[in-house]
Amino acid sequence: MAIVMRDGDTGSAAAGSRPAAASRLLASLASLDWLSRMWWTMLSIGLFAGIWEICWLAGWADPKLLPPPHIFLGNLAEQGKFFNTATRWTVGQGGGEGPTAFESVMITVGATTARVFVGLLLASVLAIGMGVLIRYFHVFDKLVLPTITLLSPVSPIAWLPVAIFLFGIGNGPAIFMVVVALFFHMVLATIAQIDGVSANFINVARTMGASKRQIYGRVIVPAILPGMLQVLRLNLFGAWMVVLVAESTGVGYGMGQVIMLARNTFNPSLVFFTIAVIGVLGFVFDWLLRQAQRRILYWLPDTKEKLRGL
Repeated sequence: MAIVMRDGDTGSAAAGSRPAAASRLLASLASLDWLSRMWWTMLSIGLFAGIWEICWLAGWADPKLLPPPHIFLGNLAEQGKFFNTATRWTVGQGGGEGPTAFESVMITVGATTARVFVGLLLASVLAIGMGVLIRYFHVFDKLVLPTITLLSPVSPIAWLPVAIFLFGIGNGPAIFMVVVALFFHMVLATIAQIDGVSANFINVARTMGASKRQIYGRVIVPAILPGMLQVLRLNLFGAWMVVLVAESTGVGYGMGQVIMLARNTFNPSLVFFTIAVIGVLGFVFDWLLRQAQRRILYWLPDTKEKLRGL
């Protein structure tokens, strides 16, 4: 028995199936785009490692000074045992005691990562708050901004003795070094973002009767959010650079301690293994911040795709 549908019913059914087909097509394209990015990432890393290996095969790189990736990445257990710095430097205990090689790597990576993010969070909150206060209060601008500009060019390494004087050894000086290395530059970046807010936004808010506090809270701060998230992402790399120097002062365990151990024992393989671990951590956390930025700032256009069409 055949059922004949009216033309209108057929058209509505076809129209209803089009959104589903379009959504499936977009989902498949999104998965292909993810695979494409993964492919190019692996190709970029593989190309770098391949050039390094070729230099080693050609004899241009001394394996004792610049060991190729297959050497310092080939024996993870052998390299991982050196991450047990807290136990090794304890009087009366040997390097084979304490956690396993994998556990030592995880403990060391977790400790360094915690110092990075605690310092980055403190520096961000303090710097953004200070930048807003400098532009909000005229007297505060005159009194504080010259001092911040004066201290901004000082190298973070110069603050290392101050960190030791104030906090001794442990997590305190490492976190302090991260905060002081990022704070002054983030304050200046916040002020630059505030000064770059479009005057049209402020004029519209004034026309609607907004007070100064409302303009800052509902216009200026949301307007600088995209730029500050970008500054936060870039300062993440700066935090990783500084924390390694800070950890060399003696924090019990950390990636900086491992590099110092590798230097003192002349172990280039351990140096490059630690560099590889830091690079992977930085890459992963940068990817996570980019994903968070994309979710938070969902209304911003993708300018990268526009530039590709030039």
